[in-house]
Amino acid sequence: MITDEDIRKANTKAAKRLSEEPHIVKAHYDSKLGRIILSLSSGAWFAFRPEDAQGLEDATPAQLKKIEITPSKFAIGFPLLDEWFSLEGMLKGRFGTRNWMAQRMGAAGGAARTEAKAAAARANGKLGGRPKKNVAV
Repeated sequence: MITDEDIRKANTKAAKRLSEEPHIVKAHYDSKLGRIILSLSSGAWFAFRPEDAQGLEDATPAQLKKIEITPSKFAIGFPLLDEWFSLEGMLKGRFGTRNWMAQRMGAAGGAARTEAKAAAARANGKLGGRPKKNVAV
């Protein structure tokens, strides 16, 4: 059972964190820039593209405009999409689950266009291309 003392300690800890760490004071979607912009208590700004965040890729401007700052002031949420992001995670470049981030990185790598990659593809094509997969019947 949570006691009044537990609540007092949690509130004291939260107040200390807010006084010592930068936190979110304002959050909005700028449709002209196509960015979600966070203003921090330190005076710094942080912005990111919705398409770089899991669950926001196909969001409409109306869905992106509805942003909530959590009571802790260390996370934001998009209640119309049920997506939430911590400030710490965003500053570390985490905008989704580990699997989602890995898929995004793999897709970006696969889409790379370099002369070396083109030469390797041509050489592979001269050898008959990619081997056929054996399909069990």
